Amino acid sequence: MKDAPVFWRRRTWHAVSLLPASALFSGLAALRRQLYRSGVLRRERLPVPVIVVGNIAVGGSGKTPAVLWLVEELRKNGRHPGIVSRGYGGQAERGSESHLVKPDSAPDFCGDEPVLLARTAGCPVAIGRNRPAAARTLLAAHPECDVIVSDDGMQHYRLDRTAEIAVVDEAALGNLLLLPSGPLREPLARLSRVDLILAHGELSPRLRRAAGTVPIAAMRLAGKRFRSLAHPGETCGAEAFAGKRVHALAGIGQPQRFFNQLAAMGLDVVPHPFLDHHRYTASDLNFAPGEPKLMTSKDAVKCASFAPPDVWELPVRAIIDAGAIAPILEKLDDGRQIA
Repeated sequence: MKDAPVFWRRRTWHAVSLLPASALFSGLAALRRQLYRSGVLRRERLPVPVIVVGNIAVGGSGKTPAVLWLVEELRKNGRHPGIVSRGYGGQAERGSESHLVKPDSAPDFCGDEPVLLARTAGCPVAIGRNRPAAARTLLAAHPECDVIVSDDGMQHYRLDRTAEIAVVDEAALGNLLLLPSGPLREPLARLSRVDLILAHGELSPRLRRAAGTVPIAAMRLAGKRFRSLAHPGETCGAEAFAGKRVHALAGIGQPQRFFNQLAAMGLDVVPHPFLDHHRYTASDLNFAPGEPKLMTSKDAVKCASFAPPDVWELPVRAIIDAGAIAPILEKLDDGRQIA
């Protein structure tokens, strides 16, 4: 996470000095969760099951591809999913209203990830800071939806849920300390209470122990064909860039993963990392004319309207172990909410 404090990566003196604040954060988070579990704070239950896809750390871990995988698996099993998201980074996030997201919605207003989901998931998408309200807005407009997928929101306990999926990229967990000493929003033990863990990369023995008996499925992102932003019908493989210097732009949680992916395809990569959810302008692409510029789909959704002909997107999909969806389908069939 490019904009994260450097001390989140290791247990430096700065991180250790903030441990009292982390202890306070941990206590308040545990109290809040207990208040919801005991019913002191009211959870809102929707008329359809809810599956939350989230993580225990700030920053990116691969949630959006995981949501797309989940939607596809639910559809294969006869379900009609809809997606709700906070709309992080968009202007709508600052307001109290919920909004339906269309494929042609503005990323600056709705957020980059919700617009990307609306364009690629093939199902209704709604955004709002109040996720239960966003889900009701979605269901009112699309009563055919029989399951809601919440993009992020593991810590949004106000929304009652049937199942939880944690996407874990150990590189994003840094020094394994809670905020503000480290990037964790909840302790590692939280992983033992979800229904499925999608491991984006190898997990250490420590994380596997923290997961307890929760099923762990390996996840990787795969993409082979690049798509021109200026001419969407034009695609090519990595061989089109052989022998050329390419510029890789990434405003995502873990930019290095994208750079490594391109390098593994045999490309000569010049990395250009940006802050997560960076708001691109035409000037960001106005360099090295004629040299290919490659970016993720999350970045491309914000650049399509002004991208010059030398900018290309690499769409990816999550490759996840066969049968990984089984524990989620069991929870849906069971019908009980998480206590």
